[in-house]
Amino acid sequence: MKLGRPRTKSLVLFLAACLLIPLMLRWFEHSQVYHPDRILRATGSELGRPFEDVSFRASDGVELNGWLFRADPNSARSSLVVLLCHGNGGNISDRLGMAQALLTTGVSVFLFDYRGYGRSQGRPSEEGTYRDGEAAYGWLERKGFFGKNILLFGESLGGGVAADLATHLITGGLILQSTFTCIADLGADLFPWLPVRWLARIKYDTLSKLPRVKTPVLVMHSRADSLIRFQHSQRNFAAANEPKLFCELVGDHNDPLTNRTQFIADIEKFLNLIAATPTKSATARE
Repeated sequence: MKLGRPRTKSLVLFLAACLLIPLMLRWFEHSQVYHPDRILRATGSELGRPFEDVSFRASDGVELNGWLFRADPNSARSSLVVLLCHGNGGNISDRLGMAQALLTTGVSVFLFDYRGYGRSQGRPSEEGTYRDGEAAYGWLERKGFFGKNILLFGESLGGGVAADLATHLITGGLILQSTFTCIADLGADLFPWLPVRWLARIKYDTLSKLPRVKTPVLVMHSRADSLIRFQHSQRNFAAANEPKLFCELVGDHNDPLTNRTQFIADIEKFLNLIAATPTKSATARE
Protein backbone atom coordinates (compact mmCIF):
# COMPACT_ATOMS: atom_id res chain seq x y z
CA MET A 1 0.00 0.00 0.00
CA LYS A 2 2.80 2.38 0.82
CA LEU A 3 4.28 1.91 -2.64
CA GLY A 4 0.98 2.90 -4.23
CA ARG A 5 0.58 6.23 -2.44
CA PRO A 6 3.34 8.13 -4.30
CA ARG A 7 1.97 6.85 -7.59
CA THR A 8 -1.54 7.90 -6.65
CA LYS A 9 -0.31 11.34 -5.63
CA SER A 10 1.61 11.70 -8.88
CA LEU A 11 -1.45 10.69 -10.87
CA VAL A 12 -3.61 13.24 -9.03
CA LEU A 13 -1.05 15.96 -9.66
CA PHE A 14 -0.83 15.00 -13.33
CA LEU A 15 -4.61 15.10 -13.75
CA ALA A 16 -4.78 18.43 -11.93
CA ALA A 17 -2.13 19.84 -14.25
CA CYS A 18 -4.05 18.54 -17.28
CA LEU A 19 -7.09 20.48 -16.07
CA LEU A 20 -5.31 23.63 -14.93
CA ILE A 21 -3.02 24.18 -17.92
CA PRO A 22 -5.87 24.54 -20.49
CA LEU A 23 -7.71 26.85 -18.09
CA MET A 24 -4.60 28.97 -17.64
CA LEU A 25 -4.07 29.11 -21.40
CA ARG A 26 -7.67 30.23 -21.95
CA TRP A 27 -7.28 32.88 -19.24
CA PHE A 28 -4.02 34.09 -20.78
CA GLU A 29 -5.55 34.29 -24.25
CA HIS A 30 -8.61 36.17 -23.01
CA SER A 31 -6.48 38.60 -21.00
CA GLN A 32 -4.35 39.36 -24.06
CA VAL A 33 -7.29 39.91 -26.41
CA TYR A 34 -9.62 41.96 -24.19
CA HIS A 35 -8.66 44.98 -22.08
CA PRO A 36 -12.02 46.43 -21.00
CA ASP A 37 -12.29 49.56 -18.89
CA ARG A 38 -15.41 50.11 -16.81
CA ILE A 39 -14.66 53.75 -16.06
CA LEU A 40 -15.98 56.37 -18.48
CA ARG A 41 -13.55 59.27 -18.56
CA ALA A 42 -15.88 61.50 -20.54
CA THR A 43 -19.63 62.09 -20.62
CA GLY A 44 -20.11 62.63 -24.35
CA SER A 45 -20.98 66.29 -23.86
CA GLU A 46 -17.35 67.27 -24.48
CA LEU A 47 -18.04 67.59 -28.21
CA GLY A 48 -20.42 70.43 -27.51
CA ARG A 49 -23.29 69.04 -29.56
CA PRO A 50 -26.54 67.20 -28.78
CA PHE A 51 -26.25 63.43 -28.45
CA GLU A 52 -28.23 60.47 -27.18
CA ASP A 53 -26.94 58.31 -24.34
CA VAL A 54 -28.83 55.05 -24.93
CA SER A 55 -29.27 51.52 -23.62
CA PHE A 56 -30.26 48.52 -25.74
CA ARG A 57 -30.05 44.74 -25.47
CA ALA A 58 -28.19 42.06 -27.38
CA SER A 59 -30.04 38.96 -28.55
CA ASP A 60 -29.01 37.08 -25.40
CA GLY A 61 -30.38 39.80 -23.13
CA VAL A 62 -27.12 41.56 -22.22
CA GLU A 63 -27.72 45.30 -21.75
CA LEU A 64 -25.40 47.56 -23.73
CA ASN A 65 -24.63 51.27 -23.75
CA GLY A 66 -23.97 53.65 -26.64
CA TRP A 67 -23.79 57.28 -27.70
CA LEU A 68 -25.40 58.57 -30.90
CA PHE A 69 -24.07 61.84 -32.33
CA ARG A 70 -26.34 63.13 -35.08
CA ALA A 71 -25.02 64.80 -38.20
CA ASP A 72 -25.70 68.47 -38.70
CA PRO A 73 -29.28 68.78 -40.02
CA ASN A 74 -28.17 70.66 -43.13
CA SER A 75 -25.54 68.06 -44.05
CA ALA A 76 -25.94 66.39 -47.43
CA ARG A 77 -24.87 63.16 -45.69
CA SER A 78 -27.23 63.40 -42.73
CA SER A 79 -28.89 60.12 -43.76
CA LEU A 80 -25.60 58.24 -43.25
CA VAL A 81 -24.38 56.89 -39.92
CA VAL A 82 -21.04 55.34 -39.01
CA LEU A 83 -21.36 52.43 -36.60
CA LEU A 84 -18.02 52.44 -34.78
CA CYS A 85 -16.77 49.10 -33.45
CA HIS A 86 -13.88 50.10 -31.21
CA GLY A 87 -10.69 48.24 -30.36
CA ASN A 88 -9.94 45.88 -27.49
CA GLY A 89 -9.02 48.50 -24.90
CA GLY A 90 -10.81 51.29 -23.04
CA ASN A 91 -14.39 52.16 -23.92
CA ILE A 92 -16.46 54.67 -25.88
CA SER A 93 -15.28 57.60 -23.76
CA ASP A 94 -11.83 57.17 -25.35
CA ARG A 95 -13.23 57.53 -28.89
CA LEU A 96 -14.57 61.09 -28.84
CA GLY A 97 -11.68 62.35 -30.95
CA MET A 98 -12.48 59.76 -33.61
CA ALA A 99 -16.18 60.59 -33.42
CA GLN A 100 -15.44 64.28 -33.89
CA ALA A 101 -13.24 63.59 -36.92
CA LEU A 102 -15.94 61.43 -38.53
CA LEU A 103 -18.65 64.00 -37.75
CA THR A 104 -16.60 66.53 -39.71
CA THR A 105 -17.48 64.61 -42.88
CA GLY A 106 -21.19 65.27 -42.34
CA VAL A 107 -22.31 61.82 -41.16
CA SER A 108 -23.84 60.69 -37.87
CA VAL A 109 -21.74 58.53 -35.55
CA PHE A 110 -22.85 55.78 -33.17
CA LEU A 111 -20.34 54.65 -30.54
CA PHE A 112 -21.22 51.58 -28.47
CA ASP A 113 -19.46 49.48 -25.88
CA TYR A 114 -19.18 45.72 -26.12
CA ARG A 115 -20.28 43.66 -23.14
CA GLY A 116 -17.89 44.16 -20.24
CA TYR A 117 -16.78 47.60 -21.45
CA GLY A 118 -17.92 50.90 -19.94
CA ARG A 119 -21.52 50.69 -18.76
CA SER A 120 -22.34 47.60 -20.83
CA GLN A 121 -23.09 44.49 -18.82
CA GLY A 122 -21.48 41.06 -19.11
CA ARG A 123 -18.04 39.76 -19.99
CA PRO A 124 -16.43 40.10 -23.43
CA SER A 125 -16.13 37.15 -25.80
CA GLU A 126 -15.82 36.75 -29.55
CA GLU A 127 -19.39 35.56 -30.04
CA GLY A 128 -20.56 38.20 -27.59
CA THR A 129 -18.97 41.07 -29.52
CA TYR A 130 -20.64 39.82 -32.71
CA ARG A 131 -24.00 39.82 -30.92
CA ASP A 132 -23.29 43.31 -29.58
CA GLY A 133 -22.50 44.65 -33.06
CA GLU A 134 -25.71 43.15 -34.42
CA ALA A 135 -27.65 44.73 -31.55
CA ALA A 136 -26.11 48.15 -32.28
CA TYR A 137 -27.01 47.76 -35.96
CA GLY A 138 -30.58 46.79 -35.00
CA TRP A 139 -30.87 49.80 -32.72
CA LEU A 140 -29.85 52.09 -35.58
CA GLU A 141 -32.52 50.50 -37.76
CA ARG A 142 -35.13 51.30 -35.12
CA LYS A 143 -33.88 54.91 -35.12
CA GLY A 144 -34.51 55.19 -38.87
CA PHE A 145 -31.11 54.33 -40.37
CA PHE A 146 -31.39 51.49 -42.84
CA GLY A 147 -29.14 49.16 -44.84
CA LYS A 148 -26.94 51.07 -47.23
CA ASN A 149 -27.03 54.16 -44.98
CA ILE A 150 -25.17 52.31 -42.20
CA LEU A 151 -21.39 52.31 -42.60
CA LEU A 152 -19.31 49.96 -40.48
CA PHE A 153 -16.07 51.25 -38.97
CA GLY A 154 -13.79 48.71 -37.27
CA GLU A 155 -10.84 49.91 -35.23
CA SER A 156 -8.18 47.24 -34.59
CA LEU A 157 -10.06 44.30 -32.98
CA GLY A 158 -13.27 46.10 -33.95
CA GLY A 159 -12.33 45.39 -37.56
CA GLY A 160 -12.91 41.72 -36.85
CA VAL A 161 -16.36 42.57 -35.49
CA ALA A 162 -17.23 44.92 -38.36
CA ALA A 163 -16.04 42.45 -41.01
CA ASP A 164 -18.22 39.73 -39.52
CA LEU A 165 -21.26 42.03 -39.54
CA ALA A 166 -20.56 42.98 -43.16
CA THR A 167 -20.84 39.34 -44.27
CA HIS A 168 -24.54 39.08 -43.36
CA LEU A 169 -25.96 42.57 -42.83
CA ILE A 170 -26.86 45.12 -45.51
CA THR A 171 -24.45 48.04 -45.19
CA GLY A 172 -23.13 50.90 -47.28
CA GLY A 173 -19.43 50.35 -46.64
CA LEU A 174 -16.79 48.79 -44.42
CA ILE A 175 -13.80 50.64 -42.96
CA LEU A 176 -10.96 48.64 -41.41
CA GLN A 177 -8.57 50.81 -39.43
CA SER A 178 -5.36 49.15 -38.15
CA THR A 179 -6.96 45.71 -38.27
CA PHE A 180 -5.21 42.33 -38.10
CA THR A 181 -5.86 39.41 -40.44
CA CYS A 182 -6.80 37.14 -37.53
CA ILE A 183 -5.91 36.65 -33.88
CA ALA A 184 -3.71 33.63 -34.64
CA ASP A 185 -1.56 35.64 -37.06
CA LEU A 186 -1.25 38.52 -34.60
CA GLY A 187 -0.46 36.17 -31.73
CA ALA A 188 2.26 34.49 -33.78
CA ASP A 189 3.81 37.93 -34.38
CA LEU A 190 3.67 38.91 -30.70
CA PHE A 191 4.55 35.53 -29.15
CA PRO A 192 6.71 33.70 -31.71
CA TRP A 193 7.93 31.24 -29.04
CA LEU A 194 4.40 29.92 -28.40
CA PRO A 195 2.37 27.54 -30.63
CA VAL A 196 -0.29 30.22 -30.97
CA ARG A 197 -1.90 28.87 -34.14
CA TRP A 198 -2.53 25.56 -32.38
CA LEU A 199 -3.65 27.04 -29.06
CA ALA A 200 -5.83 29.97 -30.21
CA ARG A 201 -9.54 29.62 -29.59
CA ILE A 202 -10.44 33.27 -30.24
CA LYS A 203 -10.44 33.77 -34.02
CA TYR A 204 -11.66 37.16 -35.34
CA ASP A 205 -10.68 35.85 -38.77
CA THR A 206 -11.10 39.05 -40.78
CA LEU A 207 -9.05 37.78 -43.71
CA SER A 208 -11.28 34.77 -44.42
CA LYS A 209 -14.46 36.86 -44.25
CA LEU A 210 -13.49 39.69 -46.57
CA PRO A 211 -14.10 37.73 -49.81
CA ARG A 212 -17.75 37.43 -48.71
CA VAL A 213 -18.16 41.18 -48.16
CA LYS A 214 -19.98 42.73 -51.12
CA THR A 215 -19.81 46.36 -50.05
CA PRO A 216 -17.09 48.99 -50.69
CA VAL A 217 -14.08 48.54 -48.38
CA LEU A 218 -11.59 51.07 -47.04
CA VAL A 219 -8.41 49.73 -45.40
CA MET A 220 -6.32 52.16 -43.31
CA HIS A 221 -3.02 51.37 -41.60
CA SER A 222 0.27 52.97 -40.60
CA ARG A 223 3.69 51.55 -41.43
CA ALA A 224 4.76 52.81 -37.98
CA ASP A 225 2.20 50.60 -36.20
CA SER A 226 4.24 48.78 -33.54
CA LEU A 227 1.43 46.43 -32.46
CA ILE A 228 -0.17 45.17 -35.68
CA ARG A 229 2.19 44.92 -38.61
CA PHE A 230 1.43 46.82 -41.80
CA GLN A 231 1.37 43.52 -43.71
CA HIS A 232 -1.87 42.53 -41.99
CA SER A 233 -3.74 45.33 -43.75
CA GLN A 234 -1.99 44.62 -47.03
CA ARG A 235 -3.28 41.04 -46.91
CA ASN A 236 -6.76 42.20 -45.86
CA PHE A 237 -6.85 44.65 -48.76
CA ALA A 238 -5.79 41.96 -51.24
CA ALA A 239 -8.61 39.71 -50.00
CA ALA A 240 -11.31 42.39 -50.27
CA ASN A 241 -13.55 42.73 -53.31
CA GLU A 242 -13.76 45.81 -55.50
CA PRO A 243 -14.56 48.61 -55.08
CA LYS A 244 -11.91 49.16 -52.43
CA LEU A 245 -9.47 51.81 -51.27
CA PHE A 246 -6.21 51.66 -49.31
CA CYS A 247 -5.05 54.71 -47.34
CA GLU A 248 -1.88 54.92 -45.27
CA LEU A 249 -2.03 56.42 -41.82
CA VAL A 250 0.88 57.91 -39.89
CA GLY A 251 1.65 57.42 -36.21
CA ASP A 252 1.53 54.39 -33.95
CA HIS A 253 -1.31 51.94 -33.45
CA ASN A 254 -3.31 54.05 -31.01
CA ASP A 255 -2.74 57.33 -32.86
CA PRO A 256 -4.73 57.13 -36.11
CA LEU A 257 -5.45 60.86 -35.96
CA THR A 258 -1.79 61.91 -35.90
CA ASN A 259 -2.47 63.58 -39.25
CA ARG A 260 -6.11 64.44 -38.65
CA THR A 261 -6.49 66.46 -41.84
CA GLN A 262 -5.31 63.57 -44.00
CA PHE A 263 -7.45 61.08 -42.07
CA ILE A 264 -10.58 63.14 -42.72
CA ALA A 265 -9.60 63.57 -46.39
CA ASP A 266 -9.27 59.79 -46.73
CA ILE A 267 -12.71 59.24 -45.19
CA GLU A 268 -14.11 61.84 -47.59
CA LYS A 269 -12.50 59.99 -50.50
CA PHE A 270 -14.16 56.76 -49.39
CA LEU A 271 -17.56 58.41 -48.95
CA ASN A 272 -17.26 59.73 -52.50
CA LEU A 273 -16.37 56.22 -53.68
CA ILE A 274 -19.50 54.86 -52.02
CA ALA A 275 -21.63 57.57 -53.60
CA ALA A 276 -20.21 56.71 -57.03
CA THR A 277 -20.80 52.97 -56.61
CA PRO A 278 -24.02 51.67 -58.20
CA THR A 279 -26.39 50.40 -55.52
CA LYS A 280 -27.58 46.85 -55.95
CA SER A 281 -31.13 46.20 -54.86
CA ALA A 282 -31.36 44.38 -51.55
CA THR A 283 -34.59 43.47 -49.83
CA ALA A 284 -33.31 41.21 -47.07
CA ARG A 285 -30.22 40.39 -45.10
CA GLU A 286 -27.96 37.92 -46.83
